[in-house]
This record gives sequence, structure tokens and C-alpha cells, in this order.
Amino acid sequence: MKYLLKSSLVAAAALAVAGTGALAQETVTLGAAVSLTGKYTTDGEHTKRGYDLAVDMINKAGGVKVGDKTYQIAVKYYDDESTPATGAALAERLIAQDGVKFLLGPYSSGLTKAIAPVTEKYGVPMVEANGASRSLFTSGYKYLFAVLSTSEQYLSSAMDLAAEKAAALGKKPEEIKVALAFENDPFSQDVRAGVLDDAKRLGMQIVIDDQLPKELNDMAATLTKVRALKPDVLVISGHAKGAATAVRQISEMKVDVPIVAMTHCDSADVVAKFGAAAEYTLCASQWASTLTYKDNLFGSAADFAKLFNTTYNYEPPYQAAESAAAVMVFADAFQRAGTLDPAKVRDALAATDMQTFYGNVKFDETGKNIAKPMVLFQVLKGEYRVVAPTKWAETEAVVPRPMMGN
Repeated sequence: MKYLLKSSLVAAAALAVAGTGALAQETVTLGAAVSLTGKYTTDGEHTKRGYDLAVDMINKAGGVKVGDKTYQIAVKYYDDESTPATGAALAERLIAQDGVKFLLGPYSSGLTKAIAPVTEKYGVPMVEANGASRSLFTSGYKYLFAVLSTSEQYLSSAMDLAAEKAAALGKKPEEIKVALAFENDPFSQDVRAGVLDDAKRLGMQIVIDDQLPKELNDMAATLTKVRALKPDVLVISGHAKGAATAVRQISEMKVDVPIVAMTHCDSADVVAKFGAAAEYTLCASQWASTLTYKDNLFGSAADFAKLFNTTYNYEPPYQAAESAAAVMVFADAFQRAGTLDPAKVRDALAATDMQTFYGNVKFDETGKNIAKPMVLFQVLKGEYRVVAPTKWAETEAVVPRPMMGN
């Protein structure tokens, strides 16, 4: 099968050899179809590295005790090529042909939507970390669990911040004008729905509402409208490619907007790629290394960030952090279930109530994590600084952004 990653076979072989030693540990294999080619390559790599780091840490700590046995964990990977149909086919292969009983999620809501019916059909639990679309949790799935906050929450903190800072813009909240630029994919459209709800709640005016192509390479038409209509807030969601395109073109076209907020700043590495052009951008995030969450495996959020940086030579984006947490949730459920029977592990997952370095994890009846809020960064002097919600803020947000001039 051309999609199988050779590295996973090597890792599995190494674990099998290790299992012949004094401890003679068996292996429980998790399956994962992730995007290592195609449009989601960057985020897919972050996802895989989060999984791999957690697996490595768990195995170094002695593995997972399930009943009277102790297991090492391995992951069997396939490359879904950033294509939902391929992801669904690979999930079927992992379960029906490879005999995998537990799946880690892919990257993106669209791919998670493609895989969820497959895992549900076979009664295979899937813990996912990168599919935030709220529609995933209105379909009645019983075997799907998500550690991340759902998509409608992503930019709520930015909208609330705009209302809080209205006076700095010389306006009342209900006088604030908002421009929307969202990729036409399930995740971004759900983020858009949340922003529309927030704007209605806060009484703000929507003056631009552009839905952009899935290959988000050019926002010039939208930014031209922004220059003409002069909104107070520009909100953008288009995964890593969309964030990079937005930061680059806002700078190139010298588009002045008092507040610019978007998703996927860190996974797009906008600070390293664009330097000063990224300054003052507000960035939605599932996680920050400055938060005070802790666990017994990685330690604090800061400890995880340090280990990830040492291992992969870059600061961990939240996609990596939440992916590591998904593996930890599976390990916790295996131990509490005392068995690797999928139905019993599913029930143990449903009863999860734990804190990880990434945040608290507790699922409602739909499989959503109801215990962890989003945070909002602002790029200040080349660093991501938490500016909202206020009770977790490291520093005050700079609003409005300094003008570039046209």
C-alpha cells in the first residue's frame, strides 16, 4: 500500500524486539491516517509529532498497565494525502485489514468527518485532536471523542476583545464593523458561524462576508474590499495556508485594520516566515505553554514545550500539544477499563475526567471536551503573548494596531 509510512513499520519492529526482553511486554497498536502530503502537510506533521512524542514518553515510563498486563504503545500510520476519500479508505484498511481496534484522529474537520462513519460502523473508538467542527458532535456518534475545543469557540475571544476595546477605537461595541474572510471548508465555516453568532450577540455590523476557495493562495480581492470599506475588525480562517497568505498580503498591500484576528498563526509559523509583518496579529489557539495545566507524564505545559523543542527543534504549535493529549487520553482509558475490549474502552473514554499539560479533559454525551477554553495570542515583539481571556492574559492587547499607511 503506497500510503503506509515506512517509519511506522520500523518503530513497530523495534517495539516487537524490545518486547522479547525481560519484561516481555506486549504491544497495543493505535491506527492513524494523517496528512503528510497535500494541503495539510504542515499541520499533519505537527499532529504526527505530537502522537509520537506522547507514545515515546509513555513507553519510556514503562508503558500502560491494562489489567494484569503491561503494554507498550505503537502507532500504525498511513498518509491520507489530505484527501477525505483517502482518509476514509485508510481507516477502513486499518480496521478491517490491519486489525487495529483504536484510532487516533486525522488532521482537519473534513477528514475527521470522513473517517467518523467508518469507526462508528465497526465500533472502534477514535480519540481525535484536530477536528473541531461542531457538526461532528451533532451526528449521534458514540465512538468519537475530541480533546480540543470546538470550532465555534475559536474566535469568540477575539470578538469579545474587540467589544472590550471599543473605546480605544473611538466607538461603542454596536458601532464596530467586522469583515469576515473564511475558507469554504467544514472547519472554517463552523468558525464563521461562531463569529456570526458573536457579532449578533455583541450588536456588531458585518460589512464583508467572503467565503474563499479551499486552496487559499490569494486574498487580494477581499483585502481590496477591506481597504475600501474600512472595517474595525478583520477575522480570517483558512488553516496554515490561509494564515500565511493573510499575513503576507496584508503587509504587501499595506492594508490597515485596527484588529486582525485569525486561526492557525502558529502552525503556519507566521513569526518566523514574515517577521515584522506578523506583529500585532491576534491568533486563536487551543493551548499556550504559559498556562498552568500539569500532569504526571510531561509535567507542565512549559515542560512539554521544552521537550518538544528539544526533540523537533521548534516551538510546539497547539496541534502538536492536543495530539499528544489524545494519546494520553487513550492510555488513561485503557488503564481504567482494565481491558482492551473496544466497547469497554469506549465506556472508559466517556467517563474521562483528567488534567493533562494541554488542559482539562472531560467529555459530554456527544464526545466534546467541555472542560477546556480557547486562548488568544497576540504577536508582540516576535513572540506569542496570551492577551485573552483576561484572567489568563500575560499582557494587555495592543489595540488598535499601528497604522502602516497606504
